[in-house]
Amino acid sequence: MDFAQAIKSCFSQYAGFTGRASRSEFWWFLLFQVVVVVVTGFVSQLVSSVVSLALLLPALAVGARRLHDIGRSGWWQLLSFTGIGILVLIYWWVQPSGE
Repeated sequence: MDFAQAIKSCFSQYAGFTGRASRSEFWWFLLFQVVVVVVTGFVSQLVSSVVSLALLLPALAVGARRLHDIGRSGWWQLLSFTGIGILVLIYWWVQPSGE
């Protein structure tokens, strides 16, 4: 999956927490999210905050679908609220597909 396909897929499943997401889809969307937030941060802090909030739900959805792809529940994303949990999530997100 290339960059444009990944972005289109994530926005077409804006709040879709079911199904699976490939590694490329997840990482391309994460790159898109970081770039957009940084660029809008140069424009205005308010715009950056609004964009971050708008991209939160699709980011959570693609993260859950990525975890489903490796055989884990999307609820594991709650680990990100702990300090070390984000490292565990990153490790899982880079794993190849479960099937």
